[in-house]
Amino acid sequence: MHRRPLLWAAALALSFAPLLAQAQAALDEIMAKKVINIAIPTDFPPYGYVGTDLKPQGLDIDMANYIGAKLGVKVELVPVTSANRIPYLQTKKADLVISTLGKNPDREKVIDFTAAYSPFFQAVFASKGLPIKSAADLAGKTVGVTRGAIEDMELTKIAPPSADIKRFEDNNATVSAFVSGQVQVIATGASVAGNMMARNPQLGAEYKFVLKDSPNFIGVARGEDKLRLKVNEIIAQAKASGDLDKMATKWLGRPAGDLPN
Repeated sequence: MHRRPLLWAAALALSFAPLLAQAQAALDEIMAKKVINIAIPTDFPPYGYVGTDLKPQGLDIDMANYIGAKLGVKVELVPVTSANRIPYLQTKKADLVISTLGKNPDREKVIDFTAAYSPFFQAVFASKGLPIKSAADLAGKTVGVTRGAIEDMELTKIAPPSADIKRFEDNNATVSAFVSGQVQVIATGASVAGNMMARNPQLGAEYKFVLKDSPNFIGVARGEDKLRLKVNEIIAQAKASGDLDKMATKWLGRPAGDLPN
């Protein structure tokens, strides 16, 4: 009596089997071809930018090459913008997206994410000669920040009353104020600071303390669990060995720290 529904359910399961197999094919295809296509940024230092040798470099590029090396495959770097990085994943132009990708509910509806691999943060930066370790050390100092930005809101919460916070209308004006010496300290995002420090090494600027952390994750096509779990395994090993901390320190001036899984 119940046999027909059971047979129907079995037939339905079999009809979906090829789709499930296809959805899990990415890792097998990568290992068969010995090539992985990884989407990376080329206009977002220090995570990804074009160096003087005209080759991509940065934290995201190092992470892409690290994963390729652990898989034992060649890495094909695919430059993307913020707008097309998810579509590239969905249309199989890229197997992974390593491009300062934050995780949010809307993105989770269309792609999957690995564990976090690097920090993305707003922080306080100043010259190496200025002893600053916490918000209390900003007392009596001039601090430049972009009006209304996340770092402005976070800094306002914790800055001591004697800190002279100067608000500018955009990141370029904030950076110019710090470079020209109008302010002693700058509160900004890691990417803005990385670009500023790369262009102005004479400043001797360095990371002082974090205001807000928003870690980066690697994007994987929806349903590609085999690939996602393999990359998670590589990230976990890199975290345990200290390799994630080394990469973050090299490019961001601070270790990766305690990243979410």
